[in-house]
Amino acid sequence: MNTLAQFWEEKLTNHRSNQDAESWPQKKKQFHEQRGNKVVRMTGVGKTISQREINKQETEVEYVLGVSFLVKQEDHFYQEEDERLHQAVFYKGKLIKDKEKPIPKEEMREQKTSNIIELTPVTEDVRFEYDRRESVRYAERWWNDVNPAYRHFENDNCTNFVSQCLRAGGAPMRGHPNRATGWWYQDDDWSFSWSVAHSMRWYLSGSTKGLRGVELESPKELLAGDVICYDFEGDGRWDHTAIVVEKDRNHMPLVNAHTNNSRHRYWDYQDSLAWTPECQYKFFRISSSML
Repeated sequence: MNTLAQFWEEKLTNHRSNQDAESWPQKKKQFHEQRGNKVVRMTGVGKTISQREINKQETEVEYVLGVSFLVKQEDHFYQEEDERLHQAVFYKGKLIKDKEKPIPKEEMREQKTSNIIELTPVTEDVRFEYDRRESVRYAERWWNDVNPAYRHFENDNCTNFVSQCLRAGGAPMRGHPNRATGWWYQDDDWSFSWSVAHSMRWYLSGSTKGLRGVELESPKELLAGDVICYDFEGDGRWDHTAIVVEKDRNHMPLVNAHTNNSRHRYWDYQDSLAWTPECQYKFFRISSSML
């Protein structure tokens, strides 16, 4: 609707930093300023998902707002991109309410136990050399798209996406057909660790062969192709997974992720509706296995 387009055009082109502090693009801009960056330009595009009549005078529209941020950091420019689900209400054709719609918390649709563990000793010698360049290339190609070769999970595709990136980098799959063991995708079936954030976090720290992660203390230690796991509420249930694709001028990671599709997003996710001050992180170096 033209009214919605005008609404966001005004928000994104208004350069007053205190304008509509509750708008997520403005919040992101403020976080950049706190880190010493400058958002030079914001541009947006919307895609309608659904539209329904509430009554004869009101209409509710769900849409995805994609915003591109041109960020200047010292003498360096880079593009950050973010897509968020929104809900708008129109009364007699006039926009009266618009808000970001939170993504439902992962319901552990496949995993009813707690942590992924190795149920049986791993005897096979699983060797591989991790190709970080290919992993990042995949993350850049599919950050806001769906690879038809894999199942897509509408509300919690983040770990599935990161698994695809790791696989593109040469990480070997193992454990089929036991969904509670290993890390694998085969014949439109998959392990818990492939698609569930909580399970991947524990698999990366517990695996000793093939795909495995080495826990690091600081995000500065991460390289492109490494993985960050997020427990947004600090309750022990890991909610989100992202892959590092680049480092900024302060050597901090920029990540790509799905669910809320993001590209070159600052690693800490403080601009997310899901983030809380209790948020916990795990930083994993993906290691080649030459055992």
